[in-house]
Amino acid sequence: MSDHTYSVSLTWTGNQGTGTSGLRDFTRDSECSSENHPSIPLSTDPAFLGDGSRYNPEELLAAALSNCHMLSFLFLCTQAKIIVTAYKDAATVIRTADPGQLGSLTSAILKPKVTLADESQRPDADTLHAKAHKMCLIAQALSIPVQIEPAG
Repeated sequence: MSDHTYSVSLTWTGNQGTGTSGLRDFTRDSECSSENHPSIPLSTDPAFLGDGSRYNPEELLAAALSNCHMLSFLFLCTQAKIIVTAYKDAATVIRTADPGQLGSLTSAILKPKVTLADESQRPDADTLHAKAHKMCLIAQALSIPVQIEPAG
């Protein structure tokens, strides 16, 4: 067995001259980078004084969860001799915030839409989502419930 290490660099770019002297005196902007990858502009949700044109951590979590599930699902379909010709997901992470507090992540929903070469294999393909969920390292690392609602 071998270890695989995944590293990123995060740089806060929101100092507007006075640092964190007040809540509105800095932006929540940052850049995430990794060797041989394009930078990802980050912030937080505008409801938390962020820049809505940048990715926020919750969106990145939804992307990581969705991508991990897809990769696990495609692997299982290959093993089951089910040919997938297209895959699209609408992933959502829900953050519940109380006024004046950070709140918490409460759930996630994946809505994968899978196109198959042979539609008669749909029942078998749909059952693989539960197995893919168990294989997905991101899903297993989360403490929130993850619903999977295939939209075949």
